[in-house]
Amino acid sequence: MSDNGIGIAREDLPKLFSRFSRLGKDQDNSPGGIGLGLSISKSLVEAHGGSIGVRSELGKGSTFWFSLPLQPKTIPNE
Repeated sequence: MSDNGIGIAREDLPKLFSRFSRLGKDQDNSPGGIGLGLSISKSLVEAHGGSIGVRSELGKGSTFWFSLPLQPKTIPNE
């Protein structure tokens, strides 16, 4: 998914998938979540053996991506 919004500063990218991370919400009164959506997404994708990430540049927007393996993770016999 890509957008052409305001983008994300390079120094903020490592914090983006952290729990309760709300970049830029301290400067305005816009409604927003509590900062769990991307953290939950990362946990779900990684639990299935995948990866998730973002490419962004200030003033040019962001691209979020994820990948999942074609074969599901095998669960050892109990």
